[in-house]
Order: sequence, then structure tokens, then C-alpha cells
Amino acid sequence: MKISKLLLLTFCALTFNSCYAKQKSTINIVEKSLKFSTEQSMILYHSVEKMPDKLPKTMSEDGTLVTSNDKWWTSGFFPGTLWYLYHFSNDEKVKSAANEMTQRVKDQQYTTANHDVGFIINCSFGNAYRYTSSPADKVVIINAARSLSTRFNPVVGCIKSWDRREWEYPVIIDNMMNLELLCVATHLSGDSSFYKIAVSHADTTLKYHFRTDGSAYHVVNYDTINGGAKAKFNHQGAFDESAWARGQAWALYGFTMMYRETKKMAYLNHAIKIANFIIHHPNLPEDKIPYWDFNAPKIPNELRDASAGAIMASAFVELSTFVPKNLSSEYISVAEQQIRSLSSDKYLAKKGENAGFILKHSVGYMAKNSEVDVPLTYADYYYVEALMRYRQLNNISK
Repeated sequence: MKISKLLLLTFCALTFNSCYAKQKSTINIVEKSLKFSTEQSMILYHSVEKMPDKLPKTMSEDGTLVTSNDKWWTSGFFPGTLWYLYHFSNDEKVKSAANEMTQRVKDQQYTTANHDVGFIINCSFGNAYRYTSSPADKVVIINAARSLSTRFNPVVGCIKSWDRREWEYPVIIDNMMNLELLCVATHLSGDSSFYKIAVSHADTTLKYHFRTDGSAYHVVNYDTINGGAKAKFNHQGAFDESAWARGQAWALYGFTMMYRETKKMAYLNHAIKIANFIIHHPNLPEDKIPYWDFNAPKIPNELRDASAGAIMASAFVELSTFVPKNLSSEYISVAEQQIRSLSSDKYLAKKGENAGFILKHSVGYMAKNSEVDVPLTYADYYYVEALMRYRQLNNISK
């Protein structure tokens, strides 16, 4: 009995020491990676500093920078990344760069042509307001929420994603990410209509967008007469019944965020179900950075998607704060592995290379061979966010 008790205590001590050492190692990686990300992002900033109205997008095959205008759906990510890095570095030069890039997307507060105003404005002006509390930024956020709300159909119960003639009312899983803008706008304005739209969209998505195993379709086409789903498919996945990796990441992040904003247990339970699908999928690699699609036909000879891994890592860190200890430990362990992997030479660029982007090896749109195995500005954003969230979780401050 005494020997068994001693062995148990020894095992517990070894396990604790192992976990502590792993955590300390990850913290060191996080600090080093954030310092590098700050330096690298300022290199990228100087590349676009004298390009009026342009924002970083990706890198071409010959290694040169590809930019976009403010209307492109990814335009708000680089400004948002800079705001996170300003909070980390407390460097006024980074703050100035963040503010300049943020102002370049200001006109998008009025866009009603697509759902991406949530990505564009919440990542840029949302982060700006978080760190500066500027009244002007507050106005932009509320205006953007009004613009996004114009795309809501109460019969369907969702915000329309695209205006495309071949589909009656398409809603993509990515749209879950834009609901945060509506929740923030409710906090800032007191207008609960934004919140009600966000909840309706999440409820409808929960009902129609998922398979029984917790995986998500990319697109659901709705009937505007009766509100039901007419078709479900993958526009960017390997095939209609496959699990497109970034789509699963959007779903995990989106329902985790909606639980934070609403405390509705249905959202937390669903986030847990999505997390279980991702973590225990037989095709999730050992380093936890997913292939571009969990069912891509040539696995293991398929490309990884660092952007999906970064989104997942950020979501897992936050989700770990809402769940029981056993699940929290599992989610943090996965997030730590993803952070370590993304911070390794395999995925992290060298200073001054990669056209100034932080991460390598993301996949945008495989079927159209668009932005394949390249850096992407949203991969950098969610990577830096994951680092900052992990840092906050461990009470690290300068």
C-alpha cells in the first residue's frame, strides 16, 4: 500500500514537472515569436507605407508582395495584427503604423455588398478601440454593424454571405466570424438588434450547417420563402462531404466566441463537439497543423494550411477557459503544440523574407489554385492573436 502510494505521488510529481516544463518552454517561444512578429510586421508595413490605399494580401510565386484595396475581405487583418503587436511592444512606431493601416479601411464601414465588413472592421477598428478607446473608432464600429445588419433576412434567420446569381441565399461558415462585430456594437451602442441578429444567425447555422460528427459544410443555400436549407456543399473543400480545414476552424472559433458573448450552453456544447472532431480526427497530423482539407484525397501528400492551424490555436486557447479541467488541459495541450509548430522553422519565416509576412504555407483556394502554399495576412493575424491569448492566459506582462 505504502509503495503504491509512493509510486502514485512520484508519478503525479513527474507529470506536474513535465507539464510545467512544457508550459515554460511554450511561454519562451511565445515571447520570442511575438518579438519576431513585431519586427517582421514593421518590415511589411514599410513595404506598403508609400502605397496609398493598399494593404498586404499575400506573396506571388516570384516572392514579391501582393496587395489589395480596402474592399478585399482580408484588408482588415494587417491593421489588426499591428494593434496586437503594439499592445505587446508598447512601441509608438508600431501604434502609428497600426493607426495608418486602420484608416485605410475606414470607408468599409458603409459597405453592404457582402458580409466581410465584420472581418474588415472588427479586426482593425475593433482592435484599435480595444487599446485606445477612441470615440471616432466607436462610431466606425457601430456604422459597420448597421451595414452588416442590412444583409439579414428574418425568414432565413441568417446574414447573406454572397450576392451570386447561381444561389438563392448562400451562407458560408466563415460568416460566424462576422458576428463578433454585431456583439461588440451592442456593447458600444446599447442597440440589442445587433445582438439578436447575431444569435439568430448562430442558431440557424447550428441547425443547418453541421453533420452529425460535428464537421461543417462550407456553404448552405437557403430558401427565402420558407427559410429551410435547399442545398449544402463545399465551395472550397475537396468535395461536398469533406471537412475543409479552414471551415472547421471558423466554426470552432465562431461558436467559442458566441458562447463568450451570450453564455448560451448550446454554443459551448457545439464548440466542444467541433473541437472533438478536429482533435480526434485520424488525419490530423502529429504537429496539429491540418492538411488543407481533412479528407483531401492524397493525404499524407497534401499541403498543410497554416492559417487553419492558427485560427484553431487561437480558438482552443479561448475555449480552454470555458470548459471543465480535463477538457481545458486537452485544448491547451493542442494549442501549445500548434503554437510550437507554427513557431518552428517549418512555418515561421526568417526575418526580412517571405515578403514580410510572418507565417509560410497557407492555402487559400485550392480548387482554383489561388493563394496556394503562400503566406496569408489572416494566418498572421490569428497566429499573433493565439500568441497574445496564450500570453494573457499565463498572466505575462511587460
